[in-house]
Amino acid sequence: MNTAMKYEPTGPVHGKILVIDDNPVIQRAVYLMFRDRGYKILMSGDIADALSVVRYERPNLILMDINFAAENSLPGADDGFSATEWLHQIPDAEKLPVVIISSSDPEEVEARALAAGAVGVLQKPFDSEELFALVKKYIPTRSRRLADNLGDALKLVTTC
Repeated sequence: MNTAMKYEPTGPVHGKILVIDDNPVIQRAVYLMFRDRGYKILMSGDIADALSVVRYERPNLILMDINFAAENSLPGADDGFSATEWLHQIPDAEKLPVVIISSSDPEEVEARALAAGAVGVLQKPFDSEELFALVKKYIPTRSRRLADNLGDALKLVTTC
């Protein structure tokens, strides 16, 4: 089993991204893209470790590879699709957004990913701007969350 790694941002934390991929190049690439953007990066190359990270760290977004070596998988969760299904059975993680990252045929992967409960697919090698757009979509910034909460509060006040 691999030990999950954590990289803390130097400033305020906007959210947590868990990268589940047994390729250290992909892990490093995501870390480098986000190290100065205020996101805590959690990494695991092992499905069992990743399930523990989800329980204890409560990430806001998961980037999930689909192919894992046998020693990095679990019975019943031997690829990213089945691991996504398992993740969504963890209490409080049912709606956790999972984006499948893959170098396989995008159309085939997308159908299986959506059926497993993923919110989308990111094709490897991925474009950093495409990844940033996904993160912004699924991890709103603190100011956007505050604005949304304020908007909800104003609606409530005006209907009373």
